Amino acid sequence: MRFLLFLLLSFFVIVANAQTVKVAAASDLQFALGEIAARYERESGNKVVLSFGSSGNFARQIPQGAPFDLFLSADEEYIFRLAGQGLLRDQGQLYAIGRVALLVPHGSSLKVDSELRDLAAAIGDGRLQRLAIANPEHAPYGRAARAVLERAGLWAALQGRLVLGENVAQAAQFALSGSAQGGIVAWSLVKAPELARHGVAALIPESWHPPLRQRMALTRHAGEDASRFYAYLQQPVARAIFERYGFSLPATR
Repeated sequence: MRFLLFLLLSFFVIVANAQTVKVAAASDLQFALGEIAARYERESGNKVVLSFGSSGNFARQIPQGAPFDLFLSADEEYIFRLAGQGLLRDQGQLYAIGRVALLVPHGSSLKVDSELRDLAAAIGDGRLQRLAIANPEHAPYGRAARAVLERAGLWAALQGRLVLGENVAQAAQFALSGSAQGGIVAWSLVKAPELARHGVAALIPESWHPPLRQRMALTRHAGEDASRFYAYLQQPVARAIFERYGFSLPATR
């Protein structure tokens, strides 16, 4: 009886000590980070809860007390800003560099090409009514999309035709759902089979937009479980998954 009681008490201690790691992540990571977290949970037995959204919105929520342990931003400037406010453990680590792509659904009248030539033609001949991008006001991939369209000389012509997603994952949804004829979205999303089966995409030259330097950092109240997941994200197994989803990887230290 005493042995059984000891086992029960030990179980409750283990459960009490186990902590869920709460992660705020840029929405371009939806598939890559989801795969990494699932693998980490299988290997460690620890629980990771992922919240995806625009980096700018998370950067506003964290100072307001949002209970995240780890923030993976699509723009490292948000990390630097929060670290400067004393809200993060440090300035974190650069974990990936993102790219953008033109995505169109199957059956669209648009043709995909990396330099957006047919997109320009479609504006003129009326084939393009709506183009989806993330909101440049708070989404790094939205700012990259705007830079691409300005580089192509199309930004002014597209005013009134843009459908703005709250984040880049929503922009991709708009591009594929019929709300738009296409969109400029994260390459990491269109690399995922879940999206790739619904459309075709062309990778846009990286010189057409400022680098999407993606940085992550632990918040100041993060515990040891969060620190272990943070370390796991820097290991070869996680880096290989990021690379498979089209991210460029920073050099390891």
